Amino acid sequence: MSESTRGDQGNPQAPQEKPEPTPQERRKRRRILIISAVAVVFVIILVAIWYVIFEKGRVSTDDAYTDGRSVSMSVKVAGYVSRLAVNDNQFVRAGDLLLEIDPRDYRNSVESAMGQLAQAQAQLAQARLNAQVARTARPSDLTSALANLESARASYDRAHADAQRQRMVDPRATTRTLFDQATTEERATAMQVREAEARVSTARLAPQNIAIADAQVHALEAALTSATAQLSQSQLNLGYTELRAPQDGRVTRRNVEMGDYVTPGQTVLDLVTPEIWVTANFKESQLADMRPGQPVAITVDAYPHLKLHGHVDSIQMGSGSRFTAFPAENATGNFVKIVQRVPVKILIDSGMPDGRTLPLGLSVNPTVDERTR
Repeated sequence: MSESTRGDQGNPQAPQEKPEPTPQERRKRRRILIISAVAVVFVIILVAIWYVIFEKGRVSTDDAYTDGRSVSMSVKVAGYVSRLAVNDNQFVRAGDLLLEIDPRDYRNSVESAMGQLAQAQAQLAQARLNAQVARTARPSDLTSALANLESARASYDRAHADAQRQRMVDPRATTRTLFDQATTEERATAMQVREAEARVSTARLAPQNIAIADAQVHALEAALTSATAQLSQSQLNLGYTELRAPQDGRVTRRNVEMGDYVTPGQTVLDLVTPEIWVTANFKESQLADMRPGQPVAITVDAYPHLKLHGHVDSIQMGSGSRFTAFPAENATGNFVKIVQRVPVKILIDSGMPDGRTLPLGLSVNPTVDERTR
């Protein structure tokens, strides 16, 4: 045995030559490769067919959540809560009492306003009578004053003539008493004339006096209107002591308790209405074929067993970033293009169990079938 042979036998890791595959093995390997290639092509065709039939024309997003109307219930008058008629998450009907504020102060205000209204009505009635009397009496006063003036002037003329005759008579043919009487009568009638003239001047102000009476009526009519408004406002404030549900809904975020002091404008609870929809923020590149009315399949993360069905109601006329408090100013600084998202409102048509509703803000996954035009 040569050294090379002994060396090969002593080295177990020495490479050994592989035998050449037979023609039969080569044909078998080719068949396997062909079958594998055909299977891959078949699977690709099946996937393509499945995509065309079931997925093409469908767009979905996980940036979606349940949405609805939440009515903030605020009180309009101040006071202590004397009655609390609802609990957390309770369902109420439109018109149901939610809470009541102590109404005693407001009842007193109503009674006071009723008294002021009655007083204003009485004063107005008296002023109207005074105005009616003024329209009748003032012209009569002027006529009477003119007549008195004529009478006074006639008396003065007679007294003046008598006094003149006494002055022209020989003192020996009359007495001092008669002379003094004539002079006194003249002066007295002269005073009566001046007094009658003053009364005529006063009576000539009849139009002004009538206008004053009418103005008093107008002022008291305004006071009556104010008193009526005050009574109406007091009655409104009394009604505001009862906070009632404006529509059906479920009580949420109740933050008031019995005996709390509330102030006007304070929000005491929210009322979530039964109408629920989905707000889905689709990418702008997904909106090309989306139209209102297209069917939507909806799954809810919180309730995986629910399979909801709905339709596209409307597409918001603006991206979400456009209506933020501080919209982006793309004309300043370095611009980086970001794919925008546009809110789409989706109404739920079916799939909800009877008597059930979804809380607001739950994550959902809507899939819109855009093949429907």
